[in-house]
Amino acid sequence: MLQPAYRVDVTDRWSAGDQALMIALHARRSAASVEAWRATHPGRPLLLVLTGTDLYRDIEIDAASQRSLWLADALVVLNELGAQRLPEALRGKAHVVLQSCSARQPARRTMRHLRALMVGHLRDEKDPRTYWRAAHRLAARTDIRLDHIGDALDPVLGEEALALAARQPCFRWLGGQPHDKVRRHIQTAHVLVHASRMEGGAHVVIEAIQSRTPVLASRIDGNLGLLGSGYEGVFEPGDDAQLAALLARARDDPDMLPRLAAQLALRASLFAPEAERAALHQLVGSLMARRSTGQTP
Repeated sequence: MLQPAYRVDVTDRWSAGDQALMIALHARRSAASVEAWRATHPGRPLLLVLTGTDLYRDIEIDAASQRSLWLADALVVLNELGAQRLPEALRGKAHVVLQSCSARQPARRTMRHLRALMVGHLRDEKDPRTYWRAAHRLAARTDIRLDHIGDALDPVLGEEALALAARQPCFRWLGGQPHDKVRRHIQTAHVLVHASRMEGGAHVVIEAIQSRTPVLASRIDGNLGLLGSGYEGVFEPGDDAQLAALLARARDDPDMLPRLAAQLALRASLFAPEAERAALHQLVGSLMARRSTGQTP
């Protein structure tokens, strides 16, 4: 995104170097690098990107994460509501930079059944069990098929996914898939389900928007800050009954999915690569200009 305007060095831990600016990802995981940068280059700009668990968990309980916020000259949040989770004194340093992906046309979708899709590795934050419980509630609906793509990062969840697929023919756990194949699945799905309890701004939601695939998502800031605060396709986190009802309605009400798709189409331009590139260049350019004039960011 920044090349060729800037030379970019990528490292998982910074300890020394003469770079002009640091962009650090995740307040807790980058805390040591943030501390080292500020000690080595007290006058050079530091941009901290809050990617998810740091914004919605770590900064409330972890001292190193909290210190990273104060040491940074600017903070990036990845959804429109993210700044609300920051201490009020730090919100003035926050900038929204929405991630992006290329647009794709929706593929031809079958009319014989509804194909729902969840994309997310099997781990607690993604809350796959809510999706699976909804699948169990819909076991009698042979016209509703539910797929799940993601590696079993938690072996216990992997065993549960296998057991559900074995006893319920309309549910498939497809495991991990190459990215291009995932995008193809998103294009052919009637609806993407995103049940996470904690998100900074899920890229898979952006990929659904850019594929004109409607989304059913948990009502958390990380989702609403992408979909829009007035988006209709939301359910309370962990509420499998509400999710199952939305999926049944998506199959039975011919107006529901077109209405959700129309809402998302109005936001698609926000997630174009050129929009992300422009926002990032504007922010980095501003920080570099302040450095050259000696201003405090």
